[in-house]
Amino acid sequence: MGNWSQYDAALKQRGSLTFWMAEGMIEQWFNKEKTVRKGASKKYSDLAIELMAMLQSLFKLAERQTEGFVNSIFTLMGIDIPVPDHSTKIYGVRASACPPGFR
Repeated sequence: MGNWSQYDAALKQRGSLTFWMAEGMIEQWFNKEKTVRKGASKKYSDLAIELMAMLQSLFKLAERQTEGFVNSIFTLMGIDIPVPDHSTKIYGVRASACPPGFR
């Protein structure tokens, strides 16, 4: 390798993380459907839960780590919306939400 500065920059780029969200995702973050059963409706949409499950599976994070990870990403992006906490049921979604290769 003759150009060490380019090589060094390429190695640093490997650790770079780019996170992109579709414009409509923020509007779809909360569940708008009311349940017909007794009890409270879900606060977060399936989209929000699936994102949490996919990131948890992709980065092999525990529930609390996933909550902190997504919260920090949203803070860096300047998005001021709450993140589903670790007690939100994402366990049943985990396998079905992740495309093949994520598991």
